[in-house]
Amino acid sequence: MQDEHERYMQYAIREAERALEVGEVPVGCVIVQEGQIIGKGHNQRETLQDPTAHAEIIAITAAAAHIGSWRLENTRLYVTLEPCPMCAGAIILARIPEVYYGAPDPKAGCCGTLMDLLNDTRFNHNPTVHSGLLASECGGLLTNFFRALRNKETSE
Repeated sequence: MQDEHERYMQYAIREAERALEVGEVPVGCVIVQEGQIIGKGHNQRETLQDPTAHAEIIAITAAAAHIGSWRLENTRLYVTLEPCPMCAGAIILARIPEVYYGAPDPKAGCCGTLMDLLNDTRFNHNPTVHSGLLASECGGLLTNFFRALRNKETSE
């Protein structure tokens, strides 16, 4: 089963690489139902000039359109970076039962790092969270992106 989870995280990493190609923060996400990817997305905040254009939001919207329902029950979400408060809220509202993320986010992570919205029993839905899936590969994309950005800024 771990191989299956890693395979889907590799698809999320490919989405993150698509973000990187256009200068976006490299975060990617896929949503799987019954062995099929039904939604995918990568960060597009700069491209769309939309603060809500996170990989998870785009993937959730695509998955809901694919199945014709906002209830994404019987799905798994794979994302390269720990979801932020907005994305964690969308996961709860979409009723996604399982979340797998790669790298922790010490500045905005809401699946246990900064806070733990997905395990807050005051909400009506609490997905199961699996952290650290291909964490070094996922984190490496982000580290390299921000290092290159800092180097570019200091050379200008």
